[in-house]
Amino acid sequence: MQVEISRSEKIVKKGKSKRRSECPLNASVEMLGDRWSLLIIRDMMLRGWQTFKEFLEGYESIATNILADRLRKLVANGILTAEPDPSDGRRLIYSLTAKGIALAPVLTEMVLWAAAHEDTGNQALVRQMRKDKQKFMAEVRERWALAHSNQK
Repeated sequence: MQVEISRSEKIVKKGKSKRRSECPLNASVEMLGDRWSLLIIRDMMLRGWQTFKEFLEGYESIATNILADRLRKLVANGILTAEPDPSDGRRLIYSLTAKGIALAPVLTEMVLWAAAHEDTGNQALVRQMRKDKQKFMAEVRERWALAHSNQK
């Protein structure tokens, strides 16, 4: 089966963003196509991290300028929200949006793909995902819904 890919030079505008093409994969890569964005989303889904400091202290050692840039982009793309911390208005609390939590199946499949093809760590997480993927994703969504309802 062959799939025709349009070579349209038209720039697609959705909100403020401009895309190189109308391809859905291109749109997702432009929003999420670097490791830092995916790791930030992972840490929000699995670890419940919400602050710049938590991300900065993660074991991947992201630089402050890159972290600030990725958080801004994720907010601009509607994947995260950023609200002032009620206890210190200078700090921001980041939360996944519904669009962001919808990435749970994508990240789950990426973890399982990497575990199947590479020597990776966190095998307990991989076993949990493999045992019952739907249950795992439901738990991620439940934690998000609980956190989301507590912020309102």
